Amino acid sequence: MATVEAHRVRAGRGTELGLLVVALLIAVSAYALVGLGATDELPADVAGYGAGLAGLALVVHVVLRWRAPYADPVILPVVIALNGIGLAMIYRIDLAREARGGDEMFAGKQLAWSAISVALACVVLIVLRDHRTLRRYTYTAMIVALGLIVLPLIPGLGVEINGARIWIRALGFSLQPSELAKIALAVFFAGYLVTHRDTLALAGPKVLGLQLPRIRDLGPILVVWAGAIATLVLQKDLGTSLLLFGMFVAMLYVATERLSWIVIGFVMFAGGVAFASATFGHVAARFHIWLHALDQDVFDRAPGGSGQLVRGLFGLASGGLFGTGWGQGRPDLVPYAESDFIVASLGEELGLTGLMAILVMYLVLCQRGIRTSIGVRDGFGKLLAAGLSFVIAFQCFVVVGGITRIIPLTGLTMPFLAYGGSSLLANWIIAALLLRVSDDARRPAPEVTGLLLETPAGGIPLDEEARNPVAVAGPGDDQPTEAIRRTNGGGRS
Repeated sequence: MATVEAHRVRAGRGTELGLLVVALLIAVSAYALVGLGATDELPADVAGYGAGLAGLALVVHVVLRWRAPYADPVILPVVIALNGIGLAMIYRIDLAREARGGDEMFAGKQLAWSAISVALACVVLIVLRDHRTLRRYTYTAMIVALGLIVLPLIPGLGVEINGARIWIRALGFSLQPSELAKIALAVFFAGYLVTHRDTLALAGPKVLGLQLPRIRDLGPILVVWAGAIATLVLQKDLGTSLLLFGMFVAMLYVATERLSWIVIGFVMFAGGVAFASATFGHVAARFHIWLHALDQDVFDRAPGGSGQLVRGLFGLASGGLFGTGWGQGRPDLVPYAESDFIVASLGEELGLTGLMAILVMYLVLCQRGIRTSIGVRDGFGKLLAAGLSFVIAFQCFVVVGGITRIIPLTGLTMPFLAYGGSSLLANWIIAALLLRVSDDARRPAPEVTGLLLETPAGGIPLDEEARNPVAVAGPGDDQPTEAIRRTNGGGRS
């Protein structure tokens, strides 16, 4: 009889605690340096601020020790560091606005939203014991996502800001429903694709080396494409349109490993955008501002000119390689410097070096999400983790690309950095879901002693998947996986 020993995996909570100390040092040091640079003295509330941020980090750490002891130890420290850097930059912009006689401050509101977001992330970790439970709500998630996307179009509820109608205002608060819709869509796409991936991957003719899908299999991508173009036309927002369609195509590629889906998706979206820009005036205006931002008449146009974009570019240029230093720049000269243009604000005061360090932090966060996708044992978890990681990566590209004129400017905000309650809530939920999936991915399979797999060739020890069939199938899986079929069918394929 062969013995199969469970692979011993370190939970990593000690490593996480050490990295949290580093993340908090970065965040609190940034806050203190802002005060020293702008006012030549430490902020009066720096100790309270540090204690509050440390308290939030410790709460999530304790919840992870309790509910997800094997969760990835890097994700939480990176998120805390990004959230803290964003708070410091928003506080910096508040000081500059106060010096000019402004009375609207955002740092306190952002800290409150951070506390609410952390609390909601903890609720997700405590209530959602198994990420596979979400698969039961595949089509419910689709309905919720569509409802959230449509909300800004309702008269009296939706408001238009900077030419894009992606906001709703209720009870004195402004929210961006698409930030929450992207999570619901990720759940729907993961549930749908894990069920239909075999059909999408295997059927269809080959043309010029690409295996094309059958006409009837194009239905899902056509529906999502139509929704993305409708979002672009009706809500006047290229960013949300790009994000939703890009997420679906990326998850479709992960599910099928077919390059043809990427090619088809790119051609369809490029064609749709070209048609919309030639047909609808407000879409054409967005592209005109992008292409002719430095023209004097476009710069002076109000509203809808390129003044915000060009000022952001000037701020990045003045930052140079190492920046002006915390508290030494003029980020307040750019409209919405604390939200849409916080990347330009950071680039001015931290320079290219500091901005690249921040982007590397996002790269690490996305890499840990993709690593979780590779390690988790069930198909739904793989697609969900990959989709959520791609959402963060692609949103960073859309925001930074818009600010640097690689693509037209959008209304999306940088995850965890920018001011905005809906953005913080959504991204902390994404972080909680990645932590939940990573706990399952890193958790060792239960030890099985003296178990043989009967095959025509004799006994073969069970592999990692087969030793943990419950972790492979899980609640809500409609079909048994290959590991289940091996144990029940008596052979390997």
